[in-house]
Parts: sequence; C-alpha cells; structure tokens
Amino acid sequence: MGMSVIISTARQDEAEQILKLQYLGYQGEAELYADWTIDPLTQTLESLREELAERHVLVARLGDEVVGSVRGWVDEEGVGRIGRLVVHPRMQRHGLGRRLLAGMEAQLAEAGAVGGFELFTGHRSLANLRLYQRQGYRQTGVREVSRQLSIVTMAKPVAASLAA
Repeated sequence: MGMSVIISTARQDEAEQILKLQYLGYQGEAELYADWTIDPLTQTLESLREELAERHVLVARLGDEVVGSVRGWVDEEGVGRIGRLVVHPRMQRHGLGRRLLAGMEAQLAEAGAVGGFELFTGHRSLANLRLYQRQGYRQTGVREVSRQLSIVTMAKPVAASLAA
C-alpha cells in the first residue's frame, strides 16, 4: 500500500479516466447548487480530447489510476487560467489539490510570460475557496449566474506563486 501519487502531464489515452473522475468529483458541486447541467458533468469525451491536445493538463496518478486532474492555459493577456481541478473523493484532504494547483502554476509559468493566475469557483464551494486562499489567491470579483449560483473569481500574482 506504500504507493505514492505521481503528478505528471496527462496522456491522450487517459481521457476516459479523466472524464470519469471529473464526473465523479463534480457530483458534490452539482448537489451543492442543485444543478446537474454544470459544464464538468456535460463535457463530452471529444471536447476533453481537444483540451488534452490544446491545453496543459496534469494528472495525479496512483499506480495506473488517475486520482486527480487540473487544466490550464495562458490567455492573450498573459494570464494563466486554471480550471477543472478535481481530486477523487477518497483522495481528498491529503494535499493533492494543492500539489496539482502548484504544478499547473509552475507549468504555465514555464510555458511563457505569465503575469499572474486566475481561477473561479462557486460561492458555496467553501473547501475550494479555502484551498485557493491558502495558496495565495485573492477574490477579485463575484458574478451572479442564477439565484442559486454566484461565480467567485480569484487571482494570484506570479511572484506569490513562486514564493509559495
């Protein structure tokens, strides 16, 4: 049982595992907001394969099993956009989310001139908000999507990322 979790770049042949993990991991979010039509639950395998080809995608592996994933890209303004951070429910609270987030920040910083990072989560997703705040992210905006959901945008400068 002494197997350790390895974080590395996702492979195309892991698309189905990532999608299944995403579906499992986002059930709690769907329940929290009473909305099972959120993007992570409706994404197709085809669009995930496109993301694997076009964006940075990291996975956390325990042996051959994908137990975590995160995606990112650098936009035209040099902002590292991070999204779809998910950790298998049985693996949560062991630092994998933090490790995946830090890994993606490092990968995006290496990929080019990044002035900072940005991500978002729902206003009721308290564990997510705490994780991001502990990693140096600060709230920069809130946008109401519906009566049930407001999106909280958080940002972090590169210097804070390198120091963390």
